[in-house]
Amino acid sequence: MTTVVIGVGNPFRRDDGVGPAVVELLRERLTGLRSAGGLTGVRFVTSDGETTALIDAWTGADRAVVVDAVRVAAGDPGRIHRFSAEHPAATRAGVGTPHAADLGDAVALARALDRMPRSLLIFGVQVDDIGFGPGLSAAVAAAARHLADEIATLLVG
Repeated sequence: MTTVVIGVGNPFRRDDGVGPAVVELLRERLTGLRSAGGLTGVRFVTSDGETTALIDAWTGADRAVVVDAVRVAAGDPGRIHRFSAEHPAATRAGVGTPHAADLGDAVALARALDRMPRSLLIFGVQVDDIGFGPGLSAAVAAAARHLADEIATLLVG
């Protein structure tokens, strides 16, 4: 089975960098396993979330895992939202990203072009601060570590 983990966001916009941060944490945690041959068929990608770049990243994969920052009205920073491609409308139900990308559009276009992975899991981490500069807020950094553990278990097990 081939899997691609895509971290969406901009690491120079504080919490918007949560997707790339999770990918980096996964690379660090799974490096030994990969070099020993115990983790094959997994690619890690970072993206700004542009629609065609996302589709290109997951095309040909059996499973895609996307991690992105989300903004929710009256939400709790660091809260993790889980979606699957079976419910793509959920990516538009009061949940938005702090950048111009729209994951729902990417899913719709990929379906029309027959370029969807068999399984698409979407993890949205609720952000607190999307101002300029590197570094995650405490709540989002904790969520990133938790999510990296969860995805590592999914990949290994």
